[in-house]
Amino acid sequence: MANFSKSTVPQFSVDVYQNEFLPEGGRDVSAIVTVTSTGGGTGGLLAPAGAGAAGVVIMVDCSGSMDYPSTKMRGAREATAAAVDTLRDGTSFAVVAGTHVAKEVYPGNGRLAVADARTRAEARESLRRLSAGGGTAIGTWLRLADRLLSSAELTIRHGILLTDGRNEHESPEELRAALDSCAGRFTCDARGVGTDWEVKEVTGIASALLGTADIVADPSALADDFTTMMEKAMGKGVADVALRLWTPVGVEIAFVKQVAPTVEDLTGRRTEAGPRAGDYPTGSWGDESRDYHVSVRVPQAVVGQEMLAARVSLIAPDPLGGDPKPLSQGLVRAVWTDDLAMSTSINPQVAHYTGQAELADVIQQGLDARKSGDHDGATAKLGRAVQLAAASGNADTAKLLSKVVDVVDAATGTVRLKAKVAEADEMTLETRSTKTVRVKR
Repeated sequence: MANFSKSTVPQFSVDVYQNEFLPEGGRDVSAIVTVTSTGGGTGGLLAPAGAGAAGVVIMVDCSGSMDYPSTKMRGAREATAAAVDTLRDGTSFAVVAGTHVAKEVYPGNGRLAVADARTRAEARESLRRLSAGGGTAIGTWLRLADRLLSSAELTIRHGILLTDGRNEHESPEELRAALDSCAGRFTCDARGVGTDWEVKEVTGIASALLGTADIVADPSALADDFTTMMEKAMGKGVADVALRLWTPVGVEIAFVKQVAPTVEDLTGRRTEAGPRAGDYPTGSWGDESRDYHVSVRVPQAVVGQEMLAARVSLIAPDPLGGDPKPLSQGLVRAVWTDDLAMSTSINPQVAHYTGQAELADVIQQGLDARKSGDHDGATAKLGRAVQLAAASGNADTAKLLSKVVDVVDAATGTVRLKAKVAEADEMTLETRSTKTVRVKR
């Protein structure tokens, strides 16, 4: 039997922001749930003594297009070397070359290496064997990463995936099946290099595997991006954390969404966790804070009544195999009042993130309309996006929008579509459309 020892135990806190007051007959209750984890960035919640706490597999696109231009393949080698150098001693890792098949580059033999000075040097040397040639079947890369990460006893399992092209050598159904198979088994950050890849494929991979997605238009920036990704992966201290929502009889769940640092709809990912309780996956955590929007519908009631509308808990698995561990919890309430000012007031946090979710939606709708030739629709949607970005102080998104439209009046959302837009600018806006700005407390 393994000896278990506490290393750095992360502390989770849950804060609920809402206007709990409803008018007589009112049923819709919204709350922003802020989850903060501190003190967990250097070790697992509970880890077997001597066992590697984290495992990372780096998947590098080696399809033929990576040689056009050759700076992409060179940038990928340098980025992977930089990521390997960032690995903390004791971390398990592997490098996979991805084409229409997936091949182990290092260490090989279906296993993971354990990071130290020797294995990092060997891995860097093995990157010389990375060369471009072949097609693209990303599902095979993910399945190999899953097998490698399952070959060792790990607390944190993470992937980093780089692609430069479309997933042309397997069907969308095959990629979806691979993502469904890997979901909940490891998290994965996905990056597109250049401008010849499909945004919805890369963001779909990150979404399914609870990671981040981004564009690296210039291959020379890959090394810095990979280093940052690996540093964040090394900072994760507890995996498989779930947001558990318990609701009383008669309460219906409208939706559960992550709204910061990015918008991610978790509603359809619920797994049942007992009577009137369900778990929503949140992935791995280090020292960080995230916001979630919970919306429920309660039974009608009269003035003076109040009820618990939902209980939100953070749940982590027990490494010893026991029941999941509750880490912290918060309460969502409903109180019926005849005070019009109290019942019609919109909580600032709820209002802010409702706008941020709409911002992500209208950017996507506007870009889709632009691609289909619907210039009026694109102008209206992207104008609304400019208005929302300005109102919420989302300066980064406002800057990206300004490369796609000429802003006449941000406050009213009056814009003109630019006649010519660089492909990298349009792809950057689409890829980063779900990134939000935190509400000011």
